[in-house]
Amino acid sequence: MGETFSQLGSQKDENKSILPPDPTIGRKSASYSSTNSSKVFCSCVPCERATGASFVICPTCQGSGEIPRELEKQLVALIPYGDQRLKPRHTKLSVFLAVFICLVTSSLIAFFLFPRTIAMQPAGLNSSTVAFEETDICLNITNILNISNNNYYPITVTQLTVEVLHLSLVVGQVSDSLLLHIGPLASEQVFYAVANRIQEENTYKICTWLKIKVHHVLLHIQGTLTYSYLSHSEQLVFQNYEYVDCRGNTSVPHLLVPHPP
Repeated sequence: MGETFSQLGSQKDENKSILPPDPTIGRKSASYSSTNSSKVFCSCVPCERATGASFVICPTCQGSGEIPRELEKQLVALIPYGDQRLKPRHTKLSVFLAVFICLVTSSLIAFFLFPRTIAMQPAGLNSSTVAFEETDICLNITNILNISNNNYYPITVTQLTVEVLHLSLVVGQVSDSLLLHIGPLASEQVFYAVANRIQEENTYKICTWLKIKVHHVLLHIQGTLTYSYLSHSEQLVFQNYEYVDCRGNTSVPHLLVPHPP
């Protein structure tokens, strides 16, 4: 009998745990689940809330877990690598569309705002009047200047300066302040008048002698046109040669003549 009780007692001693019992055993534990897995993991922290403690929903547990509010800004959320939130849909398509739209927009802006040349062509003489003094010839001429805007935005002509030369001498000059608006891909004409005084003896004889059948003088006209666009100002230089009848008054336009060799 004594041996039997000794064996039973030794078996009970072997089943006993050496560590003291854990007071948290038997309590509920908080469970958290991954977004891409159906497995539920249980934490070792007890789920029972302390009196007066404040909790918020864990943002990485699909609303199935809670964390203390005072640790909300201290904890770091771990998201699985295969989580769909790390792989947004149509990322490549969105990036491609954004780059494509930026390229198209910049190309259109560069195309429409790229500065193009302003075409300026003297159209010749519109009218002329002549008067004779003792040794001088007073020749008033009105010329035409064609201006074409090849840009996709308007320009404004602000000033026109013209100088008339005869035999390399300045016989007349004028400077007019203008405010002419020329629309996109449009053309306009500018009329300008210059009063000239020629004091050359041979020219006076050519214009007054009746024996001479041709009464023309050669005038060299050169000028500068100032225009502005997009808060920017530029200048264009032009020149041409004209034969003007100095015998009588005429309003018939004269044709342009080429530059003499």
